[in-house]
Amino acid sequence: MNFIDLKAQYKAYQSEIDSEMKAVIESCAFIMGPQVAQVEQALANFVNIPHAITCASGTDALLLALLALDLQTGDEVIVPDFTFFATAEAVSLLGGTPIFADINPETWNIDVADIERKITPRTKGIIPVSLYGQCADLDAINALASAKNLWVIEDAAQSFGATYKGQRSGTLSTISTTSFFPAKPLGCFGDGGAVFTANATLAAKVRSLLNHGQEGRYRHTRIGINGRFDTLQAAVILAKLPHYQDEIEKRNQVAAWYSAGLAGIVRTPHIEAHNISVWAQYTVAHPKRETICEHLKTKGIPTAVHYPTPLHSQPVYAATGIDESICPVSAQVSRVVFSLPMHPFLSKADVNFICNEIRAALS
Repeated sequence: MNFIDLKAQYKAYQSEIDSEMKAVIESCAFIMGPQVAQVEQALANFVNIPHAITCASGTDALLLALLALDLQTGDEVIVPDFTFFATAEAVSLLGGTPIFADINPETWNIDVADIERKITPRTKGIIPVSLYGQCADLDAINALASAKNLWVIEDAAQSFGATYKGQRSGTLSTISTTSFFPAKPLGCFGDGGAVFTANATLAAKVRSLLNHGQEGRYRHTRIGINGRFDTLQAAVILAKLPHYQDEIEKRNQVAAWYSAGLAGIVRTPHIEAHNISVWAQYTVAHPKRETICEHLKTKGIPTAVHYPTPLHSQPVYAATGIDESICPVSAQVSRVVFSLPMHPFLSKADVNFICNEIRAALS
């Protein structure tokens, strides 16, 4: 059994993927070929926003958004303590200081009340992560940011295609980012990412920044990066995107099977009534995590832990002296969560098998 079945997905769409990639190879337009502009338009249409700007990775997308917002050395940016390292890393790479906020004990997304507690005169912005495929509470976060004159970047690396009160993830803040890493709900065959915004000025700035700060060939108006999206990866997304809404619906069916089968056995994910998740992960919690995962391994069922270490405890940040009491929910959740196989090609029989083996592990 595969944790994420990319091979089944490729076989399902093989003719379309091969055709799109073959067109790139035959054209030899490997850098900024026409497929890049095509996929940007398709992505913008999918989420219903004027500007989608693709780039080389989800991490580059965060860097580009922060550069476009003029993050300066010493500026503080509030990020969730419980997420992948890149969210804080991007802030640190540009000389900013990530300030770790705790998570909501129900959704495991960033806690709005703790964001407010962490705001100081040096705070410039907030990067909520829409964790595991479910959007964070962006209305409350945006309202707080507006009152405090802060910007917001939605880190939608795990939630592209999700909806929050009927609105697509990626359109919920002034500027948003996502990732097309192969294991993401919409992934390419390597690294890739995108920045989304309705602000034309910010969009133009991001386009310049991702291509060495150019505004016209050999005319560099700012310091940028080499963050261009590979044309072959654009071709893969072009082939996959028409199937993506169907995959989202299948992911939700798989999640419903899991939640029914595991009710009362482990803690299943809590999805807010106004949210539709894309289930980047199906993550559950139980104090006997190791026992369950070891048993599942003997049955050929892969698991993963997203995430075993809160950011404040990472070696590079631990020297700041932040202790566990600052983000107690993150610390507790990191000790009990584990993720189960999740992809649109799982059958009900697969899910039943997994649920039955979790019961067996605890019996």
